[in-house]
Amino acid sequence: MVKYKEDYYKLFHVHYQQYPDDVMENIYWLEQAVKADFCNPLYAPCKINSQDEWEKYRYLFMMHVNLKLIEQHLRLGRTYDKKSVNFYDAPWKDLYIENLEKTLSCYQAGLYYWQEAKLWAEKAGTKKFRFMNLQDIQYWEDERERINTGSLDYEKILNREIERVQKNIEGFKNMDESIYLP
Repeated sequence: MVKYKEDYYKLFHVHYQQYPDDVMENIYWLEQAVKADFCNPLYAPCKINSQDEWEKYRYLFMMHVNLKLIEQHLRLGRTYDKKSVNFYDAPWKDLYIENLEKTLSCYQAGLYYWQEAKLWAEKAGTKKFRFMNLQDIQYWEDERERINTGSLDYEKILNREIERVQKNIEGFKNMDESIYLP
């Protein structure tokens, strides 16, 4: 029975070649993980010895899930993304605009999850947890440190992509049939 955050997180998986349905399935499982309760510390994916470790684990888990949601939204957005506007795309401009709007909504959703990830990373990085390291989830600890130092900044990446997509949408909207036809 799937009941706890950790159970839903186990259902998240990355395929060798991810189709939009696979990505949407992963987003669903990760969003369910965000909503669910945590399992008993005995069944956590890392060894928990104290209440403080349990608290830090929960913060790191929520941060990590939000980062995975950002990655999945970026991957889904890339499915519909048209990287450049070319004059010969004029006959299909309405379709491209529709797809770019899907891309834009995916990237904008990623910004919400970035704010959440930063919040959880900040909580996991407080003075109380400074010298506490959960060895079994070192990768999550590394993600937290990268967020706190600024070397991992999805906001910068997402804003750059949003700006580019908005310019492409405008480029298609300003395009007319005379560009393509002689």
